[in-house]
Amino acid sequence: MNPGNSTPPSESHEPAFERWRHRLAWTTGLGLTSEESLRRDQERQAELAPAQLAQCRQWKADLLSSSPKITFMLKHLELLGTPIGPEFLHCTPCQPTHAGGTDPDTGNIVLCQGRFMSKKHMEDTITHELLHLYDQSRFSVDWSNLRHHACSEVRASNLSGDCRWGREVRRLFFSFSKQHQACVRRRAVASVQANPSCPDRAAAERAVNEVFDSCFKDTRPFDENVMLVHVARWRTFSIYIGKLRCRIWRILFLFSVK
Repeated sequence: MNPGNSTPPSESHEPAFERWRHRLAWTTGLGLTSEESLRRDQERQAELAPAQLAQCRQWKADLLSSSPKITFMLKHLELLGTPIGPEFLHCTPCQPTHAGGTDPDTGNIVLCQGRFMSKKHMEDTITHELLHLYDQSRFSVDWSNLRHHACSEVRASNLSGDCRWGREVRRLFFSFSKQHQACVRRRAVASVQANPSCPDRAAAERAVNEVFDSCFKDTRPFDENVMLVHVARWRTFSIYIGKLRCRIWRILFLFSVK
């Protein structure tokens, strides 16, 4: 984006240095008042919106036709009498902290344009929201019931790919032991806490803890949790590489002694 397209505050009667300083501040965001910073962000978002909308719609079309897990979810929703077509997925601007959302009553899914790090990120988000619709169709979820909501959030975060190890690293959450489970629990608590029926974080944590074990094991409509299979394979591979490295060092040490 060309920073010159954004319009800094009026500067026609200011000395040259002040005009330069204001334009630099407008470009970098440093030294702006809160009102100027808000105006700058709004103008930049307006400039980016058409390209973000086009990319969001293109990725959505590609994924609805080519993503194995999305087409799998759409098939199972149709079997439950809840067919979801492209017209149910809407690309739109959202709050910076959101990537998507669902209205269970209408089946509409919001995709937050400009908030996806990659097409894979959008794929995981769509899968997450489709899992909520699946739970709504199959189990008649009462979203004002915190335990119901918590169970659906645990399942969606567990099965969608939200908690991929690489994505957790980018969020600065990473561990080689049970990181997937920790991520699922953390994200489920955050979602339940945002429920209007939730009085506080303690209530959200309590609801998630009460349902976590049973809902984490429930992989329907999938036969297994592919994410955990990948984690197990990676762990096995890492152990193998570690043992191989030890053997190589041992051989090198023996040769150096000789």
